[in-house]
Amino acid sequence: MDALTPHPTKGATAVHDVLELDLAERWLREVNGLLHQADLAADEVRILHPAGKHSVAVGLNKAMRVTVEGQVGYYAAGMNQLADVVINGNAGVGVAENMMSGSVLVRGDASQSAGATAHGGLLVVEGDAAARCGISMKGVDIVVGGSIGHMSAFMAQAGRLVVRGDAGEALGGSIYEARLYVRGTVASLGADCVAKEMRPEHHEELAGLLKSAGFESEDTSAYTRYGSARRLYNFHVDNTDAY
Repeated sequence: MDALTPHPTKGATAVHDVLELDLAERWLREVNGLLHQADLAADEVRILHPAGKHSVAVGLNKAMRVTVEGQVGYYAAGMNQLADVVINGNAGVGVAENMMSGSVLVRGDASQSAGATAHGGLLVVEGDAAARCGISMKGVDIVVGGSIGHMSAFMAQAGRLVVRGDAGEALGGSIYEARLYVRGTVASLGADCVAKEMRPEHHEELAGLLKSAGFESEDTSAYTRYGSARRLYNFHVDNTDAY
């Protein structure tokens, strides 16, 4: 058995249907391989000592709960389908990138491009998220407990982004049909992104998103909704400088 072959017992313990996989003792490729096994007999998986490794718990494609005990590097929980992933620490670039369904919870801060290109599911960042949060999002719901950096929701096509803090420069540049809710201040809006009226259905939608992310009983009247002015949907020579 070579060093990269999944081993059923080395660095793994099962307690009360919780399987613990220790990245201090196993290759990351082994751990991800075990998570992909259809017959994995555990209600929950805990990944220990991630130590900032990249691509932890990527490509999960079944309903399961995975808890990562520590900081992770690039693309953690990327391409997630159906699984519920909790990261007890900060996350590097591209956490939950291209997620399709399920949920990813970061109990810390996230680096740039959190939830990039994600098609569905729920991404919650309890702390701050850096630049380009939700860039090119295509249906995901993202709730950020703190603030977000510049160029967030750039070319956001669908989905909802909720920010309980402030937003950096060029929010929502070239946005399509995504809806953005920001409680704090916005440094500047990107091309074709404008503030919009908060109607009753938007307050209801926002309250539901906050509740699903664990932020209940929050006054939604403090939020501003942003979306597309729809001036750039069709090319017009007078708008060349805005593209």
